[in-house]
Order: sequence, then C-alpha cells, then structure tokens
Amino acid sequence: MTTQSLKAEVAAFEAEAKVLNDRLADLDLAGRLALVAGLAGRAVFTTSLGIEDQVITAAIGGDHLDIEVATLKTGRLFNETVALIDKTEETYGILIKRYYPEKADIDAYVAQHGMNGFYESVEARHACCGVRKLKPLARALDGASYWITGLRRGQSGNRATTPFAEADAERGLIKINPLADWDIETIQAHVAAGGIPVNPLHSRGYPSIGCEPCTRAIKPGEPERAGRWWWENDEKRECGLHVPEAASSIIPNASNAA
Repeated sequence: MTTQSLKAEVAAFEAEAKVLNDRLADLDLAGRLALVAGLAGRAVFTTSLGIEDQVITAAIGGDHLDIEVATLKTGRLFNETVALIDKTEETYGILIKRYYPEKADIDAYVAQHGMNGFYESVEARHACCGVRKLKPLARALDGASYWITGLRRGQSGNRATTPFAEADAERGLIKINPLADWDIETIQAHVAAGGIPVNPLHSRGYPSIGCEPCTRAIKPGEPERAGRWWWENDEKRECGLHVPEAASSIIPNASNAA
C-alpha cells in the first residue's frame, strides 16, 4: 500500500467516524447500540466485566442485538471476574467468547522476565500486557468493522475527551464508546435499577478491575483508575488496548490492516 493510498484510507475512516460520532451523540444507550448493530459489518464488544461493560452487555442481551461479546482471559484475572463471566451468560442468555494468550508467548515472557517481572520495569509490564491482552485482542477483532468498548470520559484524565466514535486506522476499524458521556453515578443508578450483576470487587474499593497482581483498591479521593499498575508513576498509564501506538507494535502490518 502506498503512502498516498494509506492516507486516503485513514481519511475515509476518520470521516466515517465523525459522521457516526454525531449520530450517536443524539441517542440513548439502547439507540446507540442498535444503530451500530444495524450497520454493515461485524461489531464486537470486548468486555472486562467491569461495571460499565456490564451495562453494555445487559443492553446487548436484553435487546438481542447482533453484536458479538468477547472477553480476554489473561490467566491472571480475579476469581470474582472469572465467576462473573458465567453468571452474565446465564443472566442474559448470551455467549461471551473467551480469548486466551498463547502458551508459547507466556513461556517466552516468563523465561525473559519471570512470572511477575512486570513489577520491575514499565517495559516488562507492557510486554506482559502485550502477550496477555493485546495479542488476544487482535484475534478477537480480526475481521471486525466496529469495536465497542466501555470507555468513559470520567475514568481518567487520559480519557477525558473520549468520543462516541473514533477511527482506529491501525486496526482497520471504528471504535465505538457508547458510554463516553456517562458518569459513574449514572452507571451505578442504571445498574441498581436494572438488577445488573456486577463484580463484587466494586463494593470493596475497586472501581477499575484488571489482572489481579496489577490492580489494588483505591484510596479516598483517588481517580477511578488509580489502582491500576499503581507502582508506576505515569498518571496516564494504560495497558495498550486503547493506545494506537501499542496496537501497531503488536499487530503484524498494522498500518495495512484496513
């Protein structure tokens, strides 16, 4: 693919995302998801079983939308998170497809860094997230046109400008964030009103839940995501799932993925 044609494809993605973003802004959650489900192309929702994701899963299952639901079984999740996968499937009569890291990748990581080497450096932590999360995510999104997430503007300063739809040219799709404008109080009220099952860790001080060794409860006054990779100093720390540069480093020929 030439540089000129690549730029043209990126521009097309960005234009489509802008139009879709404007359409989604005027709809409620049910309308946003229904709109995406009705678009041509495969839509995939990836859930970490957090409270935001449970709201989206409930809407998908309740309205029987044609949206695939997937989760990343990293091998280091809390037992509470793993148990919630089965409970959610039973509650909404849906299938949550599990994506696992490759054993060879885990073995190679452990050989180089040790099982918990992610505590030693940011580079080692990114490498762990790469094999346990980014590579399985690439398989989950292979062939998808739309990727639905639970990102919210109130989760962290790094996510404060999250749009409803954005171009993800590295993965060759459009990312949809249907809860971008919901605050945590609205989320909690919606969960309570709908009897939506949530991770019991939320009531124990874990507003954001990832892998067990990389997540702690937050302290009073801390941002929602302060408990993720708490030993690092970068306030904008992410695992890479929502960082385009990280995707480019994991997906072969990511710039040509469109």
